[in-house]
Amino acid sequence: MNKLSILDAKTISDNQTLQMFEKFGELTIWQSTTLSERKSHIGDANIIITNKVLFDKEIMDSCPNVKLICLTATGMNNVDLEYARERGIVVKNVAGYSTDSVAQHTFSMLLYLISQPAYYDQFVKSGEYSKLDVFCEFGPGFWELKGKRWGIIGLGAIGRKVAQIATAFGCEVVYYSTSKINNTDDYKRVELRELLETSRIVSIHAPLNDKTLTLISYPQLQIMRRDAVLINVGRGPIVDEFALAKALNEKIIYGACLDVLANEPIKADNPLLAIQQKERLYISPHVAWISQEALHTLLVKTANNIQEFLNIQE
Repeated sequence: MNKLSILDAKTISDNQTLQMFEKFGELTIWQSTTLSERKSHIGDANIIITNKVLFDKEIMDSCPNVKLICLTATGMNNVDLEYARERGIVVKNVAGYSTDSVAQHTFSMLLYLISQPAYYDQFVKSGEYSKLDVFCEFGPGFWELKGKRWGIIGLGAIGRKVAQIATAFGCEVVYYSTSKINNTDDYKRVELRELLETSRIVSIHAPLNDKTLTLISYPQLQIMRRDAVLINVGRGPIVDEFALAKALNEKIIYGACLDVLANEPIKADNPLLAIQQKERLYISPHVAWISQEALHTLLVKTANNIQEFLNIQE
């Protein structure tokens, strides 16, 4: 009988939902797994389901029964893929499950930042609106997306979805390909400098690799428009957070929206938590991918990966 071990259940779903994997064999569910717990939590399981647990040479050598690693994520940075191939271990990820969820959150963050709904909601609920002698409170105001240039860094599935929605809002979309191989006639491709210099909104949807690590640091922020908004829903280390905090304090750009950070959860001493004008920054705790629909699709596709593997083994 196959033995399955879920190593970090709390990152993907509740235990009741995860019972769907019992049909594949004997299932053990761990809510989380530290580095020192990996060997004991894996045990003699041959099928591993995990989101972020590190699979390096050490643990693959220590757990020789492992034949399949199913990642409940698109990124595969936590697995030594080359050594897994040497050991004959199959590694499967799930791509495309959260495209709509991440795209929606991208706009949710941006609209929250530029429209300041928290200010207006609080203005009414605090009783201040009832004291006005006119019908409207101008407050911080907001600006429209229509007619603005939206620069997309990384035109994969999520980047394309964001481009479609931005176009519906009336934005002019341009993009920069971090891999240099993404081409489309739908939108204008530009170099990074032009994108940063001319875009009112810059959103990052690229993977983390040698080309994108700290792609946006202080020199890049300096050439952006003073009224620009930077959005990162790709990977945290693509943006130099110390440089971003400095740029926000110096009002080099208008604001930023981040759903991903270099260290997650955020460290208490992160300079972004101490910026002077907190309304210029919106940080969400890596939630863009967790719509109900996206999580359901993620688990279904993970189950499909296991089924495909078992069919091949038979």
